[in-house]
Amino acid sequence: MSASTTTAPVVLTAKALLLDMDGTIVNSDAVVERCWRDWALSHGLDPQEALKVVHGRQGYATMAVLLPDRPMEVNHAENAVMLARETADTDGVVPVAGAPAFMEAIAALPHALVTSADAALATARMTAAALPMPAVRVTAESVQASKPDPEGFLQGAAALGVDPADCIVFEDSAAGIAAGRAAGMRVIGVGPRAAAHAPTTHVPDLTRLSVTTTPDGTIQITVGTGPEA
Repeated sequence: MSASTTTAPVVLTAKALLLDMDGTIVNSDAVVERCWRDWALSHGLDPQEALKVVHGRQGYATMAVLLPDRPMEVNHAENAVMLARETADTDGVVPVAGAPAFMEAIAALPHALVTSADAALATARMTAAALPMPAVRVTAESVQASKPDPEGFLQGAAALGVDPADCIVFEDSAAGIAAGRAAGMRVIGVGPRAAAHAPTTHVPDLTRLSVTTTPDGTIQITVGTGPEA
């Protein structure tokens, strides 16, 4: 039997927060797995192998990884179909544990949504999870390159008028964590997928952090308080 230990809190400071959506503040795994399992089977691919690369990327980029010899225009066309299906399917979409309180805590602070979803899908999932949509958001339509390219996070920082080094990214996937790191930002990994991909620090969900501000407006994120099994 393993004993529980209490880990010391980690405190990170920032001027702005950049939030991924799927797997980070919204749990949409049920929909993602349904849709991509069907897609993989229809193309003679192993669904489990497909699900290893789908998280964090735009759909056309996932297709390019899984079917590298296929013309990109076919990937874009099939991605449009996939986005429509995912937008219409919100069964099982719920907030990540702690997300409602976290979003309330940062409501008045500089923050942006940076997601591989397009605007329609982001709206559908944030609505289904009953989470407020950030005023600043970078969606699939806004960028030329999918995560793990840092473009989306750099756009988010620019839109908020904050230097990338003063931003903290919240991410769950290998592609998203790589994008945040490539943007020169610190990354808080959220959930089970994140721990293996070298984020700056990691939490199992959003209940294990707190948000405060200093008199000069600096955001303080305290992470990892409490017992670890």
